[in-house]
Amino acid sequence: MKRNNLCLLTLILVTAFALDDNTQGQQTDSPLSAKQLRVAVAQIPVVADIEANIETIARAIDRAVAEKAEILLTPEGSLSGYTHKLDQARVEAGLKKLVAKADSVDLALALGTCFVEPDDGRCYNQVRFYDADGKFLGFHSKTLRCGTMTKPTRGEINHYAARPLRTFQLKGITVGALICNDMWANPGCTPMPDPHLSQQLAEKGAKIIFHAVNGGRNGSEWSRNVFWPFHETNLRIRAQTGKLWIVTTDNCHPSDIPCSAPSGVIKPNGNWAVKTPDQAEQMVVYTINLQ
Repeated sequence: MKRNNLCLLTLILVTAFALDDNTQGQQTDSPLSAKQLRVAVAQIPVVADIEANIETIARAIDRAVAEKAEILLTPEGSLSGYTHKLDQARVEAGLKKLVAKADSVDLALALGTCFVEPDDGRCYNQVRFYDADGKFLGFHSKTLRCGTMTKPTRGEINHYAARPLRTFQLKGITVGALICNDMWANPGCTPMPDPHLSQQLAEKGAKIIFHAVNGGRNGSEWSRNVFWPFHETNLRIRAQTGKLWIVTTDNCHPSDIPCSAPSGVIKPNGNWAVKTPDQAEQMVVYTINLQ
C-alpha cells in the first residue's frame, strides 16, 4: 500500500511540473498580462481655418506626449473643419504633417476630419486611425448623418458618403469609432432607424470606442438641460449595455459657452473614469486596463 501511495505521489508531482513547464511564455488572464492603452482626450476648438486647426492639433500632440499617452483622440472635423466644402490639398498636406509629427514621438492617432477619398471622389466625415509608426489603419465614416425629418430629407446626409461599420487593431486591442450622432441617433435629426452602432461594434469584438463629436449648441437652456443630458445618458447607457470603454471628445469652439456633450473616458459599467470640464480647451489622459 505504501509503495502504491509513493507511486501515486510521484505521478502527481511529475504531472504538476509538466503543466507548469507548458504554461511558461503563454499569455494568461492574470492582471500582469492585462492589456493597457493610455488614451489622450483632446477637447479642442474646431474652426473653418485649416491652418489654425493644424496648430491646435499639433499642440494637443505635444500635450499628449508629455502625459505619456499612446493614442490621441480629436473631435469631429478637427482638421478640415466641419464641412464638405473643403480644400482637399490643404487637408492632405496638414494630415501628412500631423501624422509625421505623431510618428516621430510614437503616438497613435484617432483623428477626426472630413476627407475626399481618391478611390471614389466622395467626401466622408471620418475618424482616421494611425498607429504609433504612422501606418494608416483605415477610417470610420459617419453613418447616422443628420438631416431634416421631412421628405425628402435635407442636410449633411446629402453631402457625405458612408461605408460599412468596421473595427481596427491597435496594439493588439480591437477598437472601433463612431462620430457624434452615430452614438445617440438624435430623433430630431436622424431620418433613418437607429441601428445601435455601439452594440454592433461590441458584437464585432470591439473593447474600446473612440467617439468624435462636434455638436451644435448655443448656450441656451435647451442646449444645457435637454441636449447635454441626452448625450451623456446615451454615452453611459450604451457603454454599460455593450460592456465597452468609450473615449469621447467634443469641439469646444466657441469657448465662452459649454460644449454640446461631455468629454472623457467612460468605463464598461457606464460610470465615468475621467471627465474634462465642460467648456474651453481641455485634455485628460487615462490608462485603460482591459482585464
